[in-house]
Amino acid sequence: MRKRWLTLAALAVATVLLASVFAAMRGSSASAAHKAAFSACLVTDIGGLNDKSFNHLAFVGLQTAEKSGVKGRVIQSKSPADYIPNLKACVQSGAGITIGVGFLMDSAMDTIATSFPNSKFAIVDDDVTFMKHKPKNVAGLLFKEQEAGYLVGYAAGLWAKSHSGAAVGSVGGLKIPPVDRYIAGYQFGAKKADPGLNTLNDYSQVFVAQAKCKEKALNQIAQGSVVEFQVAGQCGLGVLDAAHSKNVFGVGVDADQGYLGPWVMTSALKKVDVAVNSAITAAKGGKLQGGKDVTFGAKVNGVGYGKWSPKVPASIKTAVAAQFALLKAGKIKGIPATVK
Repeated sequence: MRKRWLTLAALAVATVLLASVFAAMRGSSASAAHKAAFSACLVTDIGGLNDKSFNHLAFVGLQTAEKSGVKGRVIQSKSPADYIPNLKACVQSGAGITIGVGFLMDSAMDTIATSFPNSKFAIVDDDVTFMKHKPKNVAGLLFKEQEAGYLVGYAAGLWAKSHSGAAVGSVGGLKIPPVDRYIAGYQFGAKKADPGLNTLNDYSQVFVAQAKCKEKALNQIAQGSVVEFQVAGQCGLGVLDAAHSKNVFGVGVDADQGYLGPWVMTSALKKVDVAVNSAITAAKGGKLQGGKDVTFGAKVNGVGYGKWSPKVPASIKTAVAAQFALLKAGKIKGIPATVK
């Protein structure tokens, strides 16, 4: 009996030990799987996540990727001096891809990507083929903003045409390529709808201080502008506020800003969220092509326009929809990408 009891006890101990070993193995596997989860790190421009514009949309793209199992991280920049340390922090955290948001990060991205040639990067609104060192590990995410600008400009022009002597205005943050593409398209579209229309344009020189943008917009409204297009991120919310205060239309940018109220005629959209998620997905699958740009235009629904204000006549909605169809078909030529 004693011998049988010892045998059973030995078996019990062995069973417990084996269970512990298998549990440890499972835990180790789970831990390894957790560590192996693909990660993406996003560095915002100084406008931050609350710009209700392209930084916010980039964050939405990261959130979409997180739903598919990607481990995401966001670092917000408070000043241009933060760009290099923030990008470096992403790389040193082991990010599978580091994404910079904005043309103003060009130099910082070039520096960090060159310093970490084995890491993967993407940058929104910047042509990587023009970077100083032309790093082969950075993908540029570009948009045909001039096409979105054209559509909302066409709408603005039709609205102004019904107001004798009216003008339309735009306020950009800085005179940089993505901003100018929007404005150039806007002016072209407005004059396409009304060839004799006067177009006004100013730059606030900032992307954050709303009061500066509001001042520029109020000055244009005083000169007869009946539609104000904001292309200045968070600062541009001041443009829309000016439009509201003077009972004229405002036009949002990047994201659909119609939620602010019926004074927002519509918004010029660019799908930054789609571009960011696409870059993360490509990097995760080992298919991100560095040293090249991916351009999102009307043909792939990379740009467009937002919801209409209930105050916009059906005739304008129909006319702009027709222009959008022509754009997708490649039948509208000559939209400029620079502001003279």
